[in-house]
Amino acid sequence: METRKLISALCYFSIFFAGFIIPIVIYFITDDPEVKHHAKAAFVSHILPFASLLFLLIAVFTLPTFSGFIIALVLCGVLYAAVTIYNVIQGIRVLVSR
Repeated sequence: METRKLISALCYFSIFFAGFIIPIVIYFITDDPEVKHHAKAAFVSHILPFASLLFLLIAVFTLPTFSGFIIALVLCGVLYAAVTIYNVIQGIRVLVSR
């Protein structure tokens, strides 16, 4: 298996253990444009859950009801699950591509 595929897949799979740190480090270390592309895509997808946490904090302080907070919490959880599934699919797609 090619090294570029493994490194690109590692960028996506790092959502489980290193968050956005691995994609940003790989982006600045590598010279391969394909790996840079995957590292940038993985970094953006790893940032989305943190952006949703900001949304959740805003919801905590601005929504007057507890049900509004619960809805915001559920939306953040769904977004995090979707981003995780996306990263797994992309990582597998990179590994099996030709």
